[in-house]
Amino acid sequence: MKRFLAVYIGTEAGIGDWNTLSDAERQQREKTGIAAWKQWVETNQHAIVEVGAPLGKTLSASKRGIGKIRNQLTGFTVVQAESHEQAAKLFEGHPHFTLFPGDSIEIMECLPIPA
Repeated sequence: MKRFLAVYIGTEAGIGDWNTLSDAERQQREKTGIAAWKQWVETNQHAIVEVGAPLGKTLSASKRGIGKIRNQLTGFTVVQAESHEQAAKLFEGHPHFTLFPGDSIEIMECLPIPA
């Protein structure tokens, strides 16, 4: 089995739309979304290596030093599958973008470190 890193992507536009919802509607969608996310985890537990977590603010370390940056990464999960396409299919209809304001999920293979 190959391993794949799935990163959850969210944009300011998606959050902007989310923030236009009433408090009651947002709370209801959060409740529904969390239940759907838990169901997704249960359904796909055979393939999940690391459930992952939401991501917070970002710092960048480079030869120029450390600095605050902004990106569109909002969370991650690690799964295993026979192929890249099979891994991607695990995320079809995911609550991240069907119930929450997320835009997409990017799935990439975790390659072995060259010897």
